[in-house]
Amino acid sequence: MKKIQVTMVRIYLTEADKMIDTLLKRLHDWEKVRGVTVFRGISGFGKSGAMHSSQLLEMSLNLPVIVEFFDEAEKVDAILEHLTSTIEPGHMVSWSAELIVGE
Repeated sequence: MKKIQVTMVRIYLTEADKMIDTLLKRLHDWEKVRGVTVFRGISGFGKSGAMHSSQLLEMSLNLPVIVEFFDEAEKVDAILEHLTSTIEPGHMVSWSAELIVGE
């Protein structure tokens, strides 16, 4: 089994931030990262303490959203440099991982 080292990045946003489409376009079209997934949360809160949640009868348009992507460390470092000007501090985390690429 062959593995390569990658860096995973998770960005915490809300639907109200209105930047998900722009971020996805950047990651897909400009940066061409290996993989991106967007998760929509059912509940969450951030620094403000304001709860963002969905209820059965009332669907909020301000639910938590997580954008997660990965690629080689050098490429991710360059992407993070670009994103620090648009993503609020404290909303991005990253860690090293191994990508299984076959044999």
